[in-house]
Amino acid sequence: MHPQLVLAAEDLVEPVAPGWQLMTAALVAIALIVVLITVAKLSPFLALILGGLTVGIIAGENILVVLDSFSAGFGSTAAGVGVLIALGAMFAKLLADSGGADQIVDTIVGRSSTRMLPWAMALVGAIIGLPMFFEIGLVLLMPVIYLVSRRAQVSLITVGIPALAGLSAMHGFVPPHPGPVTAVDLLGADLGMTLALGLVVAVPTIVVAGPMFGALAGRWVVVEAPQVYDTSHETADTGVQVKRRPTFAVTLGTVLLPVVLMLSKSLSNIVIEDEEDLTRQVFDVIGAPFVALLIAVLVAMFTFGTGVGMTRKDVGDTVTASLGPIAAILLIVAAGGGFKQVLVDTGIGTLLADWARDADVSVLLLAWVLAVLIRLATGSATVATITASSLLIDLVSDMSTTETSLVVLAVGAGSVFFSHVNDAGFWLVKEYFGMSVGQTVKTWSLMETVLSVTGLIVVLLLGLVL
Repeated sequence: MHPQLVLAAEDLVEPVAPGWQLMTAALVAIALIVVLITVAKLSPFLALILGGLTVGIIAGENILVVLDSFSAGFGSTAAGVGVLIALGAMFAKLLADSGGADQIVDTIVGRSSTRMLPWAMALVGAIIGLPMFFEIGLVLLMPVIYLVSRRAQVSLITVGIPALAGLSAMHGFVPPHPGPVTAVDLLGADLGMTLALGLVVAVPTIVVAGPMFGALAGRWVVVEAPQVYDTSHETADTGVQVKRRPTFAVTLGTVLLPVVLMLSKSLSNIVIEDEEDLTRQVFDVIGAPFVALLIAVLVAMFTFGTGVGMTRKDVGDTVTASLGPIAAILLIVAAGGGFKQVLVDTGIGTLLADWARDADVSVLLLAWVLAVLIRLATGSATVATITASSLLIDLVSDMSTTETSLVVLAVGAGSVFFSHVNDAGFWLVKEYFGMSVGQTVKTWSLMETVLSVTGLIVVLLLGLVL
C-alpha cells in the first residue's frame, strides 16, 4: 500500500454550491456544534441536528431536501449501528451482574507479583474493556484498583493508569464499541478486518500508554487509595441473585466468542476465494456483526445467567435494564449519521477528497488530525469519530478493505486525544482517583495523549507494510 493513501476521486457527489460556500457551511456547522456542546451545554443529540440543518441551509439547499437527507442518515445509522450497541450493552450487563467481570479481575490480579501488577491491570482493563463501555468498566475496576494499590503499597496512579489505558484503547480501537462501529458503518469498512487490526494496534499502544507511562506518572503524582472496599470488591447492587460466579474459562470464552466469530468471517474470506462455497457462506452469516453479537448474548444468557443461578426473570430483567443507560448514546450516534448524510449530499466530502489528492496529504494523518481537533473542541470521542468519519467518506471510496480499516483506526486514535475539562470522562477519573485538576491533566490527560499518538504511529507503520 502506498504510504500516502492518496486516491483519485471517482463517483463522488457533485457539490451543490461553490467550494468556498460549502467549506464555510462545514466550518460554521462544526463551530456551532462545538459552541452548543461546550458553552450552551446542549445535548450532543440536539447539537448534531442543528449542525446538520446549518450545513444544508448555508450550502443553499432547500430545507425540505436537508430534512430528507438528515432523516435518511439518521435512520440508516440507527438501523446499522444501533442494534450492535444495544446487543453490546446487553452482553456487558450480563457479564457485570453475573460476577464474570470480578472473576477475570481476581484470576489475573491474584496470580501476579508486585512487579507485574501494572501489566496485569493493563490486561484486566483490556479484557473488561472489550465488551464494556469505558464508564461501566471504570466503575467496575475502581474497587480493584484501590485494593491493588493498597496491598502493593504503590501509588494509585501506578496501577490505575494501566487499567485505564486498557479500557480506553478498547473503547477507541476495537468494535463493538460505539466509536469504531460507527466509523466502520460510515466509511464502509469491513468490521472483522477492523477488529483484527484494532487488536494489533491496541496491544503495543496499551503497553506504551499503560505500564510504561504509568510507571512515570506514578512518580509524578502519588495518590493513596481511599480506605474503602477493605475486604472485597463489589459491583453495584442490581437486585439480581447470583448463586455462584462463572469460572474464569467460561467467562473468558464467552467474552471472546463474538470476537472469534467476527474474525472467522474475515479469515474465511481470505482462505476461501469462492463466494458460493457453503463453508464460506456459513462463516459469512455467523461472523456478521449482528449475528455474532446476537449469538454471544444468547450464550451469555446461559453462561452469565441461568448457568450461575439466575432465574429466567432475573436474566430478562438484566437484559432489559441494560438498554436504558444507552438511550442517549444511540440517539447521539444516529443524529451523527444524519449530520453525516447532509455533509455527503452537499458534496463537501468531494471537495475534501479533491483537496487531499492535490495536496498529496496522507489520509491516515488527515483522519487523525480531524478527529483530534473535534475531540479537543467538544470533549466527545463519539462526536469526534462521527464528524471526522463523515468528512472522510469520499476519500475512502476507492480504498481497499485493509486501507479503509486503517483509516477507521486513525480516526479512533484521534478521538481519544488529550481528554480535558470538557470531557465527562475527565471528571469521572478525577473524582474516582481523588486528584486535583492539575494532577488529572498530568496523569489521565497525558495518558490519553500518549495512547492517541502511539496508536497513530502504529497505524502509520501498518500502512507502510499492508
